[in-house]
Amino acid sequence: MSLSVEQLFEHLWQQYIQINPQAEKIQQLLEQRGETIINDHIALRTFNTKKLGLVNIADSFIRRGYKVIDEYDFSKKKLNAIHLEHVDNINHPKVFISELRTELFSENLQNIIAQIDAQITEEEVAQELFITSGRTWNLSFEQYIQLLRESEYAAWTAAFGYRANHFTVSLNHLTTFFNLEDLNNFLLQHGFVLNDTAGSIKGTPQQYLEQSSTMAAPVNLEFDHSTHVIPGCFYEFAKRYPLPETGRLYQGFITASADKIFESTNN
Repeated sequence: MSLSVEQLFEHLWQQYIQINPQAEKIQQLLEQRGETIINDHIALRTFNTKKLGLVNIADSFIRRGYKVIDEYDFSKKKLNAIHLEHVDNINHPKVFISELRTELFSENLQNIIAQIDAQITEEEVAQELFITSGRTWNLSFEQYIQLLRESEYAAWTAAFGYRANHFTVSLNHLTTFFNLEDLNNFLLQHGFVLNDTAGSIKGTPQQYLEQSSTMAAPVNLEFDHSTHVIPGCFYEFAKRYPLPETGRLYQGFITASADKIFESTNN
């Protein structure tokens, strides 16, 4: 029997907090204040190969009532992206999926991604929980470093595979915080490190979206012949503002802000 939307997100959350326990700690701190946490969106990363392209990764959500709402171009990081929303239930989290334009990188990087792609079958990609399968391929630490020299995104995706790169607390649903600045200060007071690239708050009310995030928690990750500590996943926080023409909260994403949020997994 097919998993429900709620069950799929629960699988993704449990996988996510295994390598990012800071998210669970933050959630507990907020719940101790009486908050109920609503997830604004999750994000997933992939490569633009025929098997692993974002259209195939999106299929798990499309089969459960999601549809693609918008497309995004991250020319600096050489990424394409889409965001999806559930057709019938606005309370289901949005989904942001990006893919690396591998053809824009060196032959060496393309070869490493081709080796990863060759170790995955189309049947695996079609499986219901492929997006929670993690890394199912061989990867040496040397290959990770080679990827990292060209693209942090490529290195992270090759190292961690298929999982939620981040979950996002919806500030609009909190009752004891009304702006990101206060929430950020609360997190800093509890010892969490925030992404301060271009300021700790990305976006403005005039853009109808403000975002902040922790820096990725370090993870002791096993490679082919060694284990190394590298950045894992981060936790994001978003406040959305109403559009003047409809009064409804803006549901999209700001490319310039997301570009900086990507850097939450930087070394």
